[in-house]
Amino acid sequence: MTFLFFQMGNTRGAVASGNRTAVTHFFFEPFSNVLEVQVALFFVVLLMYLTTLGGNVLIITISVIDPALHSPMYFFLRNLSFLEITYTSSTIPEFLVNSFAKDKGISFVGCAMQMYFFGLLGITECCLLTAMAYDRYVAVCHPLRYATMISHTVCLQLAGVCWFLGVLVSVWQTTFIFTLPFCGPNMINHFFCDLLPVLKLACVDTFRNEVYIYIAAVVFIMAPFLLILVSYAGILHTIFSMPSAEGRKKTFSTCFSHLLVVTLFYVPGILTYLIPKSIHSHNSNKFLSLFYSVMSPMMNPLIYSLRNKEVKQALRRLISRKRSF
Repeated sequence: MTFLFFQMGNTRGAVASGNRTAVTHFFFEPFSNVLEVQVALFFVVLLMYLTTLGGNVLIITISVIDPALHSPMYFFLRNLSFLEITYTSSTIPEFLVNSFAKDKGISFVGCAMQMYFFGLLGITECCLLTAMAYDRYVAVCHPLRYATMISHTVCLQLAGVCWFLGVLVSVWQTTFIFTLPFCGPNMINHFFCDLLPVLKLACVDTFRNEVYIYIAAVVFIMAPFLLILVSYAGILHTIFSMPSAEGRKKTFSTCFSHLLVVTLFYVPGILTYLIPKSIHSHNSNKFLSLFYSVMSPMMNPLIYSLRNKEVKQALRRLISRKRSF
């Protein structure tokens, strides 16, 4: 996903341009300088990354092959699984490669591209989770109008809007950061090119840029999260009004899976981008970023497969088909 260009040695991370030194490469600070910690973290993250790839590919495969899963809910779930694969792949492979590198470096252009893709995929996922909440709201609260309100065309339009907003906002954020002058230092206190750690290295006052990032976080993280909570307030009200205990249990189980995914994704993002920097350290930010970069994408297929009876049944049908050949 990212196009990374490595430079060995911090002395090659900048070039002189007139009276100012322009940064050509950035370098990442490691989580720890203790070799045992680095090795343990490498294998843990590698295992989580492989689980993420395998689980989400399985979700996509099952929902495409099995006709019983050709509904709007699973259309959005396929999109989510694709997003999780690409979202994780925009940062984690680079982190794994750099784990044992002498100089954990990335070129200026490579850093900009990594930030762009990470932002694009992250914002798209924020919007897609909101669309999924709307789908569940209509399915539970307006079941008779569901087929018309959430048609295939509407699903495509909602997904298209999510991707469009992701592209638009990420282009804007990446552009306003990488048009700033960077003249040193070039050591990023993070494991990838995230907005605030890179912005901190600019040679000018960045207060206005930080305000822009905060506004974007409110609009594309906090606002969708609140919309999802409002949707689920309506869903819960409808669930508790259902006369059938079995109906309540089935509906709540399906919706709980999505709400759990939303919590795992949004809460670390809110803590990273909306909580004042003075409350938590840079190291805690790195661990939070690692959590929503790999833990949340890894948990999604587990949550949807273990708690969703339709997915489990589709998986059994797929396995039985393979055994019959």
